[in-house]
Amino acid sequence: MLLSFAFLIFISFLFSCSNDNDWTYLFNGKNLDGWEIKIRTHEIGDNYKNTFKVENGSLKVSYEDYESFDDKFGHIFYTKKKFKNYHLSLEYKFSGKHLNGAPGWSLKNSGIMLHCQDPNSMLIDQEFPVSAEMQLLGGINDGDRPTANICTPGTDVDINGEKAKYHCINSSSSTYNEDDWVNVEVIVYSDSLVHHIVQKDTVLTYRNIRVGGDEIPKNYLTKINEPLKDGFISLQSEGHPVEFKEIKI
Repeated sequence: MLLSFAFLIFISFLFSCSNDNDWTYLFNGKNLDGWEIKIRTHEIGDNYKNTFKVENGSLKVSYEDYESFDDKFGHIFYTKKKFKNYHLSLEYKFSGKHLNGAPGWSLKNSGIMLHCQDPNSMLIDQEFPVSAEMQLLGGINDGDRPTANICTPGTDVDINGEKAKYHCINSSSSTYNEDDWVNVEVIVYSDSLVHHIVQKDTVLTYRNIRVGGDEIPKNYLTKINEPLKDGFISLQSEGHPVEFKEIKI
């Protein structure tokens, strides 16, 4: 109990000491410089049907030129460097309609992929990079639907000292039914400890990110149980329009 209280005091101290000079912006609000796109069944760099674009200072996932989703799961990677120990912050909001043909679970669903594999190592038909995902959900005015959950494409993590039993585990966050901007943050200590934060509240903690689970691409099969100590950061396109801003680290 004392340790938990001390940790909360420490996190509050970090927030109180932060100012604009402490942050480096990964997205400049003008173009996609520093970012690389990988969409399923397309070569890296092919921004199929202008899925990712910049508009009014936001990085947008747009389906304006699509007729049907056709399993075009996509990710946009910040590729200037890998990250190991860091504090990431951004704002997101959903808008528009769920795309025809997209899976039902992707309604108001996106994500921030942490410790991602290099996009150049993704298979041509691979849906998701090996990573730990901060799953971003919007409420649908039908019960609780927390955000900043953990999903594990090609990975395993430990929660409360045990391997997570399911691919996605919910956080303790509130449900955000309105399509307003939501601030989320993640504090990462290499593979050993990760905190998900929503609107300044810590809503989920997990440990020991490693290769594993049920969605391991064939070029990662020899790496099962290897710790993921660092990696790239990417943002998802899964079938619902979403936009991001204030992406900083």
